[in-house]
Amino acid sequence: MRTAFSTTHAEPAQRKRAWSEAVSRTYFPLELDFRPGPDFSGALEAWSLGDVAISRNVSDGLVYRRHARHLLQDHDESFLITVPERAEVSFRQDGRDVRCRPGAFLIERSHLPYEFAHAEPNSLWVLKVPSPILRARIGAPERLATLSFDATQGVGALFVDLLRLTAPRVEELDEAARRIAGRHLVDLLALAVEADPRTLGSQASSVQGAHLHRVERYIRANLARAELGPQGIAEACGLSVRYLHQLFETQGTSVCGFIRRQRLVMCDESLRDPACRSSLSEIAYRWGFGDQAQFSRQYRAEFGRTPREARAAARG
Repeated sequence: MRTAFSTTHAEPAQRKRAWSEAVSRTYFPLELDFRPGPDFSGALEAWSLGDVAISRNVSDGLVYRRHARHLLQDHDESFLITVPERAEVSFRQDGRDVRCRPGAFLIERSHLPYEFAHAEPNSLWVLKVPSPILRARIGAPERLATLSFDATQGVGALFVDLLRLTAPRVEELDEAARRIAGRHLVDLLALAVEADPRTLGSQASSVQGAHLHRVERYIRANLARAELGPQGIAEACGLSVRYLHQLFETQGTSVCGFIRRQRLVMCDESLRDPACRSSLSEIAYRWGFGDQAQFSRQYRAEFGRTPREARAAARG
């Protein structure tokens, strides 16, 4: 599905207001600060890829602010991955500042106030990803906000190339293909940021981060195994069970809690996929749940609705 907006379709005196409304509909509530004077030009296109969305934002220079009051109106956390094409952008969040030039991309978190700006006319590609989907592929993605990543080579360049190439083809794809394309984009994003050594922090934490990254990848690859647990994970990754537990304690969770969360997220993706025809029990068992009743309770506790309600909402 594609939506489009251009200020050329609004009266000159209403263009700034119309742009503010279009931006907030596409991303989430924001306050916009325009340059003095009546003139402003902007065009915004957006394409849905299942749970994720691509947009192309072309406009004159301005400032976007996300305030604490906006968070009260928006309960679903998302991440924006922004790729500037024509001019540098500045981004400030959680006491940290970053400048991102063409040839790079940055990550913004919706659930903290921020300021995003470009002084010159710019063209931006933006990928909007719901927090659960990104967290299923990247551990603690909030640590990546305010980092600028290289998009001129390697996986980072491949991610941005695919982002640009996908948008014009979205309307040629059926719903199932769009969802798969969206997941491929998120998978490439995860590979791109995980390849950056800055995501591991200091030398001491780099060792710990490397262990945690390896463990998380092993868990995600083996979620279907109902017997997956700390002992088997530790043996497969060459770690002691005690150290394994310590790794997850540093992340504010437990080994079993992480496994459960990953399984629930994967089940949620299947439930919200209109093309998925598997029964609720088949979905639960596919991702390692041995008891459907237990799965239903845990799913409701995590997402605030039952699996059946989630499926019904996805199918309209």
